[in-house]
Amino acid sequence: MNAILETMTEEPIEITPSGADYDVVRKVIAMISEEYREQPGLETIARRLDMSPTSLQKTFTRWAGLSPKAFLQAITLDHAKRLLGEEKLPLLDTSYELGLSGPGRLHDLFVTHESMSPGEWKAGGGGLVIRYGFHASPFGTALVMATDRGLAGVAFADPGEEKAALADMTARWPEARYVEDEPMTEAYARRIFDPAEWAADRPLKVVLIGTDFQVQVWESLLKIPFGKAKTYSEIACEIGRPKASRAVGAAIGRNPVSFVVPCHRALGKSGALTGYHWGLTRKRAMLGWEAGRA
Repeated sequence: MNAILETMTEEPIEITPSGADYDVVRKVIAMISEEYREQPGLETIARRLDMSPTSLQKTFTRWAGLSPKAFLQAITLDHAKRLLGEEKLPLLDTSYELGLSGPGRLHDLFVTHESMSPGEWKAGGGGLVIRYGFHASPFGTALVMATDRGLAGVAFADPGEEKAALADMTARWPEARYVEDEPMTEAYARRIFDPAEWAADRPLKVVLIGTDFQVQVWESLLKIPFGKAKTYSEIACEIGRPKASRAVGAAIGRNPVSFVVPCHRALGKSGALTGYHWGLTRKRAMLGWEAGRA
């Protein structure tokens, strides 16, 4: 790798209380996702995590806006199939089913974007200075990366995987110069993960660095509203490449600005929650988290 890393975090990243919540939630999501057909109860899950049922319920609901049981309903494949196929409803339009207050709670992350020129992309990021920092998020530790033109990267890591996430992202633009600058990227982290910071009159600036085809796919993802979803084939049709579902899937997998460019809202034709670069459990977490706020 020809990238220049001016600083590298040597010590483990401190996980804040919100990060601690996600560690619990991640384990719950993995358990109920693998065993949803058995419908594990709150007491069973709490016992396996060595927590009291009351503590688990409070932690999970504080994080997700949904109880573990309601979250389970929101992420099952059967539910996804029904909402995508039979009823033609948004995947996560679960407000009324789950006893929430309805679509008035819907929030959107307003984003304005531009893309690098093909020449800039082919140069492997040469001439770019990309600043980065690690921050707590609702989905574990987030790596946030930005240029002077706007947000360029968002990645995720479980504890101990921060260096691997950074190596993954820097390899995408190997000729860029990387500077650790947590105070600068902190402002971006707040704008990304705090719904109170989402505002149409103050859009988040994003710069997309990829091939022309990849940028087309990523721009299509930006059109998927909060609380809804599209299949890979629908996205392929939308960009005028109806036979390119597989290539669309590959481009989605290379999305460098996770969550903001919502690749987690792309599903298989059946409604299956297909793979996610930062882990399928995290994709389920994002969809469930949005369900609790839709």
